[in-house]
Amino acid sequence: MDKMKPTEMEDIASPRRTTELLKRHGLVLKKSLGQNFLVDPNILQKIVAAAGLDRSRAVLEIGPGIGALTQQLAKLAGKVVAVEIDQRLLPLLKETLSAYPHASVVHGDVLKVDLRGLFEEQFENFEQVSVVANLPYYITTPIIMKLLEKKLPLEYIVVMIQKEVADRMSAKPGGKDYGSLSIAVQYYCEPEIVTIVPHTVFVPQPNVDSAVIKLAVRKQPPVQVQDEEFFFDVVQASFVQRRKTIYNNLAARFFSKETKSQLEPVLRQADIDPSRRGETLSMGEFARLSHCLADALKRV
Repeated sequence: MDKMKPTEMEDIASPRRTTELLKRHGLVLKKSLGQNFLVDPNILQKIVAAAGLDRSRAVLEIGPGIGALTQQLAKLAGKVVAVEIDQRLLPLLKETLSAYPHASVVHGDVLKVDLRGLFEEQFENFEQVSVVANLPYYITTPIIMKLLEKKLPLEYIVVMIQKEVADRMSAKPGGKDYGSLSIAVQYYCEPEIVTIVPHTVFVPQPNVDSAVIKLAVRKQPPVQVQDEEFFFDVVQASFVQRRKTIYNNLAARFFSKETKSQLEPVLRQADIDPSRRGETLSMGEFARLSHCLADALKRV
């Protein structure tokens, strides 16, 4: 069968087009790679619009699948580079992106790719670069944290992820969704949930709903910390057992039975009631606590 012309491939986000392309290329989707392809063009448009693209901006896409989102990005952005782990999809992507010479695909695992090197090589002529993607559920958090911890020159991260994870990333202190992930993401970004995506608009359908979240990458964190690694260590320790008090969690992580009596004065110095739980502390309180705790541990 002859290949479709590029103009006929411009909008492939429909169940019929997706099924047709997969069948023609003899592809069976791999559940192990979290392959659920979006087939609703309205959701695609919301994702693309959230990224605020124009020809002066570039995009890194992670997991392009069959290229439905990639094509929409290429219509607006000056350059699109997509990282795809599944080698079987490369011929299909070459076909679907044939009308967009400024869109290219890199074969690799984004968790292993040298992202800083990729940025220097692919985006040297662009000051504004965003990540836009439909991320596999099972590696959403590792991917986003790698993007943030590498301190890449990013403007936005606009991704479709599991709704539950998006709720946690955007949660405020005091709620059940607020935790170490909330603080980690909000330390680097300002989150905004763009839209909720029902599971029915994917092929195949996942078991849960998704959300599109927009992370505006901060130029500077909202709080000052002396040691980022220790700050995040304190945050994670505070949520190890959510039902326990901040005192009990921190004592278990940083003190022995013989020295834990030194923790309560540290909490008082940080103006934090020892009976509070981690979920009630703001990022600013965690920053103050990590500073006081670091000083105290030097004396233990």
